[in-house]
Parts: sequence; structure tokens; C-alpha cells
Amino acid sequence: MRIILLMVGILFSVQAFAQSGKKQVMVMDIKDEIDPRMLRYVKLAFEHADKIKADYVIIDMDTYGGVLTDAKEIVDVVMDSKKPVWVFINSDAASAGALISIACDSIYMSPGASIGAATVVEGDGKQAPDKYQSYMRSIMRSTAEENHRDPRIAEGMVDERVVIDSVKQAGKVITFTTTEAIAHGYCEAKVESIEEILKRNKIENYELHHFKLGATEKIIAFFLNPFISGILILVILGGIYFELQTPGVGFPLFAAITALVLYLVPYYLNGLADYWEIIALFVGLLLIMAEIFVIPGFGIAGVAGITLTLVSLVLIMLNNDFFNFEFVPLGDIVQASFVAVAGLAGGFLLLIFAGPKLLESKAFQRIALNDAQNSAEGYTVNANAQSMLNKKGVAHTVLRPSGKILLDGEVLDAFTRGEFIEKGEAVEVIGTEGVTLRVRKITE
Repeated sequence: MRIILLMVGILFSVQAFAQSGKKQVMVMDIKDEIDPRMLRYVKLAFEHADKIKADYVIIDMDTYGGVLTDAKEIVDVVMDSKKPVWVFINSDAASAGALISIACDSIYMSPGASIGAATVVEGDGKQAPDKYQSYMRSIMRSTAEENHRDPRIAEGMVDERVVIDSVKQAGKVITFTTTEAIAHGYCEAKVESIEEILKRNKIENYELHHFKLGATEKIIAFFLNPFISGILILVILGGIYFELQTPGVGFPLFAAITALVLYLVPYYLNGLADYWEIIALFVGLLLIMAEIFVIPGFGIAGVAGITLTLVSLVLIMLNNDFFNFEFVPLGDIVQASFVAVAGLAGGFLLLIFAGPKLLESKAFQRIALNDAQNSAEGYTVNANAQSMLNKKGVAHTVLRPSGKILLDGEVLDAFTRGEFIEKGEAVEVIGTEGVTLRVRKITE
């Protein structure tokens, strides 16, 4: 019996040793546009590689490029890795994809794949100004040199003016096929799969880990979409407005806070939103609220609030270095500006046109406190306020919707049902709430 137990123990030990002796290989995908979402994915992938103690990292590549600044950060992550990083170009590695591929220790390509065409272009497809091309040439050249590849070829993938004997003529940028890349030292071998890459490197006893984003990270990536950012801006403004209209309801404020968190956190985690940009956004929102609900008229606070809010929303979405936009594509600036303006404009239109209707809707009445305090139930109201029903006066300040009116020579607190009334316009008392008068604008 002891002999049997000893043999079983030895068997388990051998199996455990065999498992521990396996090489750990992590595979990650770059099969989409290079942008802040992809940058975060790559950083998380390399963190995962460290966590599982991966011996090798393989990038499964198929991309036409993307944002230059994000690509440069991905290159830094790849080149800082202490473990071998190989890339499998499954179809295309163009522009920023070519740069990332060159940063890897080894390049493998499938039949029919291509690498190159790294000229920097703007959102409309036109070639970016020379300062971007110069920056890209420099990065491509230095990255190629670091990995012992011909830097002139890397430069020729960006600059159509570069001439390389038997490789490229002037007027075209380099784009290599798999066979051409092998011939010029930009590909180790033509392969059909990741498993073939491992076989060529004599790695047989291995465990393959395919890195995927978790549910939380997928949600964060979703909220980095510019269209979603615009909707969140609208919800932030609308939620704050409706909460101030009906204090104590809670739901509008909860919606505004949730939208603000969903807007800021993804950009902060991706390194786009700096502390000073977030502080500027809060200051801008506070100035807007002060202008609407506290300060009569429309002046410096309102203009400053709108300007500060708009600028901070744009800056949060851009990878600028404290107003340094040298390497931020013009297309990104235009897109971020459009999203911020559309969100703010939509928010203000919502307040002006949908605000009064929403406050009077049945759905809103169910969550708002609207119980009548009738005198028959023991409630009393100020006799003077009660006697002012149906009386007419003028707005002493702007009502947005609260403010002051002038009635019978007295300045009194008043509010509307959601409409804005300019100073000097005629109003009529239609109800009371404690000692505050509810009024409407006289339109006839």
C-alpha cells in the first residue's frame, strides 16, 4: 500500500513539474484603430503579461493606423518590456501599425500581408503638415535602429522624397509585401498562424493566454466614444437643472452625477483628463448655475462659465500638454470641439424647450412632491400672499425660474412653472407656496 501511495505521489509531482515547466505565451490583438482605447488595452495587456509571468508576448496585428501620439506611447510600452515581444501581421500593418510592428523584437507576416505606408494624414485623408511627418520620420528611424533594422527604409515608409537604390523611387512611400519585407530585413518569416511562430522558435511545451478586456474595461472603452461623450454632457446639464427646479427629488441629481463620472473617469484613466482640466470643468459648471439661479441678468459669470466649461470639455478629450497641441491632429481638435458644443447646445435647448413640459408631465409628477396643503386639512398660508392671487405686476429681476417681482409697490419673491421671464415683463400671480408667489407671464 505504501508503495502504491509513493508511486501516486511521484506521478503527481512529475505532472506538477511538467505544468510548471510550460512556457507562458500571451497573445493580444491590435485589430482596430490606434486611439486612447487601444492604448489602454495595450497597457492592461502588458500588465496582465507581468501578472501571469509570461515568457513571450505576441501581438496579433491588423490595423490601418490611428493617432500618432497614442501609437508612440504603445511603442514605448513595447520597447520597455523585459520579455520578447513578437508581432504577427495577419493582414495589414499600415501607418501607426507599421511603427508598432517595427518596435517589436521579431516580425512575422502571413501570406498576402503588408507593412508600411506610414505617412501621417489628417481626419479628411489629406497629408498632415511637415512637422507631423518630421516627427514620424524621427520615430520610425530611431525605432528601426533600436531593433537593428535599416532606418532609411523605415524613413521611406513615411517620406515619399526618400530614394533608396533597388528599393524605392521618389514620389512613393514604401509598402512591403511579405516577401519584400523578408528580403529587406523587416520580417523574419512568412507564417500561417501564431502556433507556427512558436514552432519556428522551437517552443513546444507552452500555454497560450489570449488577453481580453473585462466587462468593466469594455464599459470604459464604450464611454470614450465621442458620440457618447456628447450625450453625457447633455445629461449632466439637464440633470443639474431639473434637480434645482425640484429640490429633494434626487433622481435628476443622481443622473447628472452618474453622467459626470462616466464622462470623466474613462478620459482620466486613459491619461487624457488632467487634474487642472477637471477643476476647470467644475468651476465652469458652478459659474453657469450661479448665473442661472442666483445672479440676476446675464453677465460675466455666465459668459465665463460657458467659456470655461466648453474649453475644459474639449481639453479633456484631447492629448494636449497644457495647451500644447503640437502633435494633436487637427481632426481630433475639430471632433472634440464639435462634441462639446453639441452637448452644451443640446443641454441648453433641453432646458429651454423641454424643461417646462417635463416638469408638468405625469411621469415627473409621480416623483416630485406636489401634495396640496389645503386649509381644510389644517394647513394655513400667509393671508397677504393669498390675497394677491390674480394680481398683476412686473418682473423686478429675471425669473429663471425664480426671482423677484414688483407688485403694488413691493418687491416679492416669486417663481414660474419653468418658463424664463425677462426683467420688466408683465406677470400675473397664479398661486402661492408658503410666502412665495407662483407667477406666469402675461402674453395677451
